[in-house]
Amino acid sequence: MPSKQRTPVQLNLLDRFFMAVAPSVGARRVQRKMAVSFLSDQGYIVAGSSRRTMRGWNPSANTADVDTIPKLNAMRAGSRDMYMNAPIGRAPLNRVKTNAIGSGLRLQSRLDREVLGLTPEEASSWERLTEKEFELWASSIECDASRTQNFYDLTSTAFLSVLLSGDVFVAFPFIKRTGMPYDLRIKLIEADICSNPLTKPDNMSIAGGVEVDLNGAPTTYHFRKPTSPWSLDYGGAGLDTWASVKAYNTSGMRQILHLFLKERPGQRRGIPFIAPIVETLKQLTRYSKAEIDAAIINSYFTVFVKHLTQNGSMTDGYIPPSAAFPTGTPGVKVTPEADPTDDVVYEMGSGNVIDMLQDEEIQIADPKHPVAGFEKFLDASLKQIGSALEIPFELLTLHFSASYSAARAAMNEAWKFFMTQRTFMVRYFCKPTYEWWMTEAILNGRIAAPGFFEDPLIRRAWLGSEWVGPGRGMIEPSREIKASKTAIDARLSTHEDEFGKLYGENWTSAMDRLEREESILKEKGLIIEVDPEVNNSSSAADNDGANRDTTNKDNTNSNS
Repeated sequence: MPSKQRTPVQLNLLDRFFMAVAPSVGARRVQRKMAVSFLSDQGYIVAGSSRRTMRGWNPSANTADVDTIPKLNAMRAGSRDMYMNAPIGRAPLNRVKTNAIGSGLRLQSRLDREVLGLTPEEASSWERLTEKEFELWASSIECDASRTQNFYDLTSTAFLSVLLSGDVFVAFPFIKRTGMPYDLRIKLIEADICSNPLTKPDNMSIAGGVEVDLNGAPTTYHFRKPTSPWSLDYGGAGLDTWASVKAYNTSGMRQILHLFLKERPGQRRGIPFIAPIVETLKQLTRYSKAEIDAAIINSYFTVFVKHLTQNGSMTDGYIPPSAAFPTGTPGVKVTPEADPTDDVVYEMGSGNVIDMLQDEEIQIADPKHPVAGFEKFLDASLKQIGSALEIPFELLTLHFSASYSAARAAMNEAWKFFMTQRTFMVRYFCKPTYEWWMTEAILNGRIAAPGFFEDPLIRRAWLGSEWVGPGRGMIEPSREIKASKTAIDARLSTHEDEFGKLYGENWTSAMDRLEREESILKEKGLIIEVDPEVNNSSSAADNDGANRDTTNKDNTNSNS
């Protein structure tokens, strides 16, 4: 078996010097270089290997905070610019928000009856009452400290902020307002507001405005405050002030929720959802704009008229001195006589006729736009982007041109990702907020929950909940509904679970509405109830008739 060919060792100027004045030293240097060169090509091929493909690639391995916090402002700026000004930058964020959160996540109370010792009827009654009380608070804009959104809208805004800026902070102030029995409010704080006091350098204790203990657990959050109540800008000219808020209160409840998708151990701040692909998005945006501009220019029809003499040119004419710059204005030269080049504008347009001067000609560089393969290249790029973001190409572009099975497979894969994002918001936003609300409701006497403050296990049993969001959607409703019915009949799923998957609503509420509708239809005489015994007898008669028909046919065939 032939031996592996080694990469030649390149001698630098210092190596050549030692080889000339001290050959033994030079030889040892060359031997070490050969050993390093040989070992660098063994095992995994990494940066620093002698391979030509690895030359010029010098990545560094750092902690999560070192890799993220110094670049956070630039990452947020790039992400927000893409969201505001680039269609392909806005699409993935809205797609995830719409499918994971939609119009909001709805509470379904789920008690642990075994721990609480309640009968099914008692548990159901308590759950219904709690859901109505929570809806009273959550459906009102009074639950928002800024009085602009209800709880469901706040959930959507908070999640979009996590995707757009990397993270968002949630505070729970208590503000008394007329007409609302609950004083709990939700205040969303944008990521930029959290920073080190007095622009203090980052260290192991505090970085990115988040102060942690020796275990890395957050203890305090530092928020920048506006220098003036009349200014929209936060801080400036050394006049910044900060407010420091403890992560937990004296009873152990979270005072500040820090929502971000943690990817690495020790990571204190989140990164925007599209940060890893923002360079690709920006290049695609530039490319798309160039193609659009080229297509527009190609659609123009412009005539250039060239004169052999200057007499009679359309550009001739006297332009009087401007009233804003009269004669004698310092730094302004006024031409007192006609100058044929004063008002010359060469601009392509739809049906433009441009008059040119003597000895002028037009030369146009034709780059052959638009490129024929633009759409294919864009689709290939979007497939890579969708793969990086776990959003299938069909869903990212809302273009379903493949078969039913292919479209369904794309929807199923995307749904796994959307459910992961929804679970994140349920765990770290909805349930902690529900716990704050439940605490106030019990203290106000509007909800009865014995043992809530005495035993953590009982507290958890009372706080049991599920949160329903938008359904998965249906490509072919008949197939989807038939599959759900089969799963229910086979005892592989429940009516409630299947209803939530298909329609994203509360099954109990839907059944209540259905019961009410059926009662109205009965009152109007639009539903005819059939006696089961009559129905059975008629079915039996039909079966007998069918049997007789079959017998007669058999007899006829035998006679024949």
